[in-house]
Amino acid sequence: MPNLILMGPPGAGKGTQCQKLIDRYKIPQVSTGDILRSAVRDKTVLGLEAKAYMDKGALVPDELVVKIVVERLKDKDCSSGFILDGFPRTIKQAEALENTLKQMDKKIGLCLSIDVPNKEVIKRLSGRRVCRQCGQGYHVEFSPASNANKCDKCGGELYQRDDDKEETIKARLKVYDEQTSPVKEFYKAKGLLKSIDGVGRMENITENIINAIEGK
Repeated sequence: MPNLILMGPPGAGKGTQCQKLIDRYKIPQVSTGDILRSAVRDKTVLGLEAKAYMDKGALVPDELVVKIVVERLKDKDCSSGFILDGFPRTIKQAEALENTLKQMDKKIGLCLSIDVPNKEVIKRLSGRRVCRQCGQGYHVEFSPASNANKCDKCGGELYQRDDDKEETIKARLKVYDEQTSPVKEFYKAKGLLKSIDGVGRMENITENIINAIEGK
């Protein structure tokens, strides 16, 4: 089982597909956000170092992020493989990860990129609505409420989160494109990049990902 990287823009369905891979291959998802929060909560040496940056509102340096990720990869549950979710985000992180994994006698086996056009991402995310009272989620096109403005479960008001507003989505996509395009090229040059069409039935996308992993 190769060690995997799973990439994709916001709204690409990474979370859903990652869970399918976890269920099939019994390997853990390694998310930088989760690891950072866990390290800070557990007050590890690296976590306290990261917290110092986070408390100032500064970005945690690439070198420190890589160290924290690598510490997680040393855990026993990663010995049979792992799925890096949303990491590395920059060329610097990719190079540091490669060098550190080499010292551990490990390497990345495949970088999977779930590709979804920006127009489709905007449609998916901007159509989301959430109940202000119970938190139930809807989508104006794919899973609408019976009443456009009220929750079917509790009658609460439906609203659009700031993160789901079109201008915010466009800004997030711009950052993603700027950061990850070079990372994709980094793994493409090594023959490790597999691009997956992220538009279509969920089951078909999962099948294409599995075929890419298993070399079919």
